[in-house]
Amino acid sequence: MRDAFVLLGVPVDRKSLQAATAEAMSAIEGRGGPVVFACANPHSLVTAHVDPLFKSALERASIVVIDGVGLSVMARIVGIDAGKRITGTDYFFAVMNALQARGGGRVFFFGSSQAVLDRIGARMSDDFPDLTLCGALSPPFGSWSDEENDAMVARINAARPDVLWVGMTAPKQEKWVEQNRRRLSAPVIGSIGAVFDFYAGTHPRAPQWMCDAGIEWLYRLVREPRRMWRRNLVSAPRFGALVLWHHVLHKR
Repeated sequence: MRDAFVLLGVPVDRKSLQAATAEAMSAIEGRGGPVVFACANPHSLVTAHVDPLFKSALERASIVVIDGVGLSVMARIVGIDAGKRITGTDYFFAVMNALQARGGGRVFFFGSSQAVLDRIGARMSDDFPDLTLCGALSPPFGSWSDEENDAMVARINAARPDVLWVGMTAPKQEKWVEQNRRRLSAPVIGSIGAVFDFYAGTHPRAPQWMCDAGIEWLYRLVREPRRMWRRNLVSAPRFGALVLWHHVLHKR
């Protein structure tokens, strides 16, 4: 039975990283059903609150983890036991390391730019020598036609990946996965967004001490103010207000 709590109508899992990784490996080895992984943070839950398709995509995902520290903080404030935080980066490395320890696996990266994908491929060959990079595809910028989408899905399936990593911005990546998941043959599909840039080194992740302290958001805000200001200075306060209203004041 799924161990999850609900925040703003979205189920968020409490399971450990070890359990989440074991579930992915079971799917890859054919011992369990397919896994669709997604991350939750204040910005994504605020967006899902006004975007029914995005909310549905999160509701239908197999695993939704606490990626943003603000979610952990607000859950604690309203008396919800949220469990331990797991980031997209944590899940990515856990699954990749599990595949490496298993002796091999096929991995496909879908999203970002070709330059980022090239850097991912170069690093992956060093970090995970027993894994096969069976494909890396940068989709067209913006929206694309049904014909283009069909061709991309066919290319992914032809590569027969064990894991399909999807790296676009939220909510685009989660909505794309939900719209195509029944056509995709990969046992594990993970929407991990910025992890593509972190792993490629194009946007370095915050120092470990900042991640441990829960202020990785501040590092990203300082480095990418034009991209991050809205989610940190607009979405985060709105998220706090929505959680207090729906989980405390509205109940009273």
